[in-house]
Amino acid sequence: QVQLVESGGGLVQAGGSLRLSCAASGRTFSSYAMGWFRQAPGKDGEFIAGISWSGGATYYADSVKGRFAISRDNAKNTVYLQMISLKPEDTAVYYCTAVETRQWPLDLGRFGGGFRGQGTQVTVSS
Repeated sequence: QVQLVESGGGLVQAGGSLRLSCAASGRTFSSYAMGWFRQAPGKDGEFIAGISWSGGATYYADSVKGRFAISRDNAKNTVYLQMISLKPEDTAVYYCTAVETRQWPLDLGRFGGGFRGQGTQVTVSS
């Protein structure tokens, strides 16, 4: 089992930037593919970014492609989400998620059943 703690959320103006972090503890971090979900009020959850165990492969939803970048540091047991050009529609609670696998590509649905942190709120004002 892995424990995940997100941080870095906050209030930012449209066009601004934030970097989210997710610190993992527990079993071997490099055995996990990692990802980020977001949940906005009244909307379905959206899987927005994923990264393979090595960091060599990534996935982005169309809604964030070109604006968000996922990365990981296996030595620090941490995954990051760099967000630029933020829009009001990016407002949501952002969750880090982990799936114990070294397989990639990965059925993205597996992230829905993976371990998840408590979330960090991102609010983008217009």
